[in-house]
Amino acid sequence: MEASGKRSNSQLVRDFFTALSAGDLKDELFTDDVSIWTNTAGKADKARFQAGVKVLQSLFEAGYRYTVDSLTAEEDRVAAEAQARGKLKSGEDFHNTYMFMFRIRNGRIASIAEHGNSILVREKLVPLLQAAMRR
Repeated sequence: MEASGKRSNSQLVRDFFTALSAGDLKDELFTDDVSIWTNTAGKADKARFQAGVKVLQSLFEAGYRYTVDSLTAEEDRVAAEAQARGKLKSGEDFHNTYMFMFRIRNGRIASIAEHGNSILVREKLVPLLQAAMRR
């Protein structure tokens, strides 16, 4: 936290990854008008993104855990290089690397752009996600 008691933009992003790993992205992390885009799903509103994260986490035996490799923060932006790992319920290990760009406004996340290996996601996760969403 900064001296004023407010958490820094970098800490907000670290808190986001902790919540993402837990599959529990609370509304207070985000502005009401948050803009979310991922290279595998395109544009999503907050509710769709939160629901998708819960479904994603359900595909793994012990969750899909994100680790931050580096953060670069300047003005209202935080760039995060991250990776995530987990063991799918089929027993197969899954690992992907990511680049996230966040914009922060008034101590909350106002936008997220997530870039990862979309080929890997399409081949390994999309069929499982589609099946889970049909249930």
